[in-house]
Amino acid sequence: MPKRLTLESNGKSPMTSIERSLLEAEVVEQIRQVYDPEIPVNVYDLGLIYDVQISDSKDAHIVMTLTSPACPVAESLPGEVEMAARQAQGIRNVTLELTWDPPFTLDRVPDDVKLMLGLM
Repeated sequence: MPKRLTLESNGKSPMTSIERSLLEAEVVEQIRQVYDPEIPVNVYDLGLIYDVQISDSKDAHIVMTLTSPACPVAESLPGEVEMAARQAQGIRNVTLELTWDPPFTLDRVPDDVKLMLGLM
């Protein structure tokens, strides 16, 4: 009988690259529900999420930054991102790492978002 690919790992073998990619995409979609309150763009498309890693045990590790260290939502936005990622079906635990290296610049913002914000 052929093995069926699902998001549910049996815990006995490492996740396949397809399973990992599907779970990562689900985490990203959840993160896209979080918006910077000062900019009408979600934090993922704004370029504030530097990395999303999924472990074989279905834990997510997210590396993110803020637009500046003095960002008015510095205390709440990382928590919102972490809570959103926890909503991804199949995720067990989420850790969030806030970094300032490299610092956020407008170069991280995709051209279509820059255009929408009138930055081009």
